[in-house]
Amino acid sequence: MIKPSAEDDDGAQGILAHLVELRDRLLRAVAAWLVIALALIPFGNKLYATLALPLLATQPEGAQMIAIDPVSPFFTPLKLSLFVALLLAMPVLLYQAWAFVAPGLYRREQRLALPLLISSVVLFYVGCAFAYYLVLPTVFTFMQAIAPEGVAVMTDISRYLDFVLVLFLAFGAAFEVPVATVILVALGWVTVAQLREARSYVIVGAFVIAAVLTPPDVVSQLLLAIPMCILYEIGILAARLVKPREEEDQAAASG
Repeated sequence: MIKPSAEDDDGAQGILAHLVELRDRLLRAVAAWLVIALALIPFGNKLYATLALPLLATQPEGAQMIAIDPVSPFFTPLKLSLFVALLLAMPVLLYQAWAFVAPGLYRREQRLALPLLISSVVLFYVGCAFAYYLVLPTVFTFMQAIAPEGVAVMTDISRYLDFVLVLFLAFGAAFEVPVATVILVALGWVTVAQLREARSYVIVGAFVIAAVLTPPDVVSQLLLAIPMCILYEIGILAARLVKPREEEDQAAASG
């Protein structure tokens, strides 16, 4: 019988240690989310009332939302509380992910990754705020204006929440374009020159993505596609300050 070597034992112990650390950090992230969620659940109705303001502000005076499902008045604010808790816990979640992968990064990559993590959180929040304060009022005003005369627009609370959450995720992800471009250049997968050459394809892709993710109206599609194009240009400017990984490896080898 062949006995495992000491090197194999060390490798197995190393993998086990990484798995234990991954479990601990996942538990901390989930615990942070649950603690915030438990604190927000009692305020679920107030959170939903705030979320519904962009819609109600465009409705005739005295207009109300409806609940088609008998249990939606309970589950809809609960779902919103869990989502808001996830947004608020995002810095903790990203920090746990950063703390797990940081030991395996180069020192310069560590210095670059932390600002990227902070930027990604801030940009996601900015995207959600952009959707709430600009996109939603614009979309609902447009929908109200084109509604046939004599038709009362009454929105189900559950469907409204699903609609808004999709927009929040779409705009939050779209505002991550600068971070994505910087990461691609830092990894050496693309160059700044290639990003410039792909500008026309990115513009077309932005409008296609906007058409898929937003409601079927030109206004909301433009409000998503145009910021994506602008953020892509910002990402190109930021990527010029980043040295690709291959250049860093060559510099380290020559030094």
